[in-house]
Amino acid sequence: MICSYLANNTKFQIYIQLLGTFYRYQLRPSVKLTKFGKYAIVTGATDGIGKAYALALAKRGMSLILISRTESKLQAVAEEIDTKYGSKGIEKTKYIVCDYSNFDEKTRARVAKELEGLDIGVLINNVGQSYRYPRYFHELPNDEVGALIEMNINSTVWMTNMVIAGMAERKRGTIINLSSGSADFTMPLLAEYGAAKMFVERFSLSLDAEYKSRGVRVQCQVPFYVATKLAKLRKSLTVPTAEAYVWMSMRWLGYGGVVQPVSCLFCDAFIFILIFVCISPIYQYL
Repeated sequence: MICSYLANNTKFQIYIQLLGTFYRYQLRPSVKLTKFGKYAIVTGATDGIGKAYALALAKRGMSLILISRTESKLQAVAEEIDTKYGSKGIEKTKYIVCDYSNFDEKTRARVAKELEGLDIGVLINNVGQSYRYPRYFHELPNDEVGALIEMNINSTVWMTNMVIAGMAERKRGTIINLSSGSADFTMPLLAEYGAAKMFVERFSLSLDAEYKSRGVRVQCQVPFYVATKLAKLRKSLTVPTAEAYVWMSMRWLGYGGVVQPVSCLFCDAFIFILIFVCISPIYQYL
C-alpha cells in the first residue's frame, strides 16, 4: 500500500528525480579510465574539444592515439602531450593522418591496421563538421552535403565498428560520441547537421543498451555553446572554453546515456531554485 502511494505521488516522484540528478552531477564518483585499457583514441584531436580531451586523458595516465587530417598539427599536439605527461609512464603518443571527409574503404583499412592489436579502452568520436553558415538545404553544394554525412555519421559509425568488438571481447571499454544541442531541436537552415547529430545520439543510446552487459559503455555528449573554431563562439559566462568543457565532462566518462556536462555550480543553483523556490510552493495545490 505504501509503495503504491509513493508510486502515484507526484511530489515524491519529482523529489526522487531531482535527487537522482543531484547524485549524478555531484556525488557519483568518476571512473578510473585506465581500467578500460591502455590506449585512448581521439578523433579531431588537434583543436578545440578534441585536443582538450587528448591532454586531459594523458593527464589521467592514458596513452594516446590522435587522429586528424593535418600532420603538422598532430605532431605538435603529440609533442605537447609527451613533454607534459611522458613522465607519467604513458607510451609515446601515436598519431594517424586521416581526412574523415573522405573516409573510404581504403582509408578505413589503413586506420584499422594501425589500431590492430592495441589495448584500446577509450574512444572519443569528436570529429565533426557543421554548415559554413546557416542556409536552405537545397543551397548546400553536393560536396558539403556528402562531407556532413562523412564527418558526423560515417566517422562515428566506422571508428566505433573498429574498436567495439575488441572491447566486448575484453569486457571493458567506453566510447564517447560528441553530438550537439542541435540534435534535440528542430533546426531550420541547419537541417542536415541537426539530423546527423540526432543520429549520433540515437546510435549511442542503442549501442549502450546493446553492449553494457558486456562491459562496454557508450555515451553521447551534447555540448551546447562551447568556444571552439567549429562553433565560431567566444568565451563568456555561458560559453565555456573547450578546456573548461572537458574538465566538467571528465566525471561522466565511463557511464552511458546522453549527458550535458554543465557547470557544477550552475547545477547546484538550479536544483536549489527548482526545489525550494519554484516547486515547493506549488505542492500545496497538488
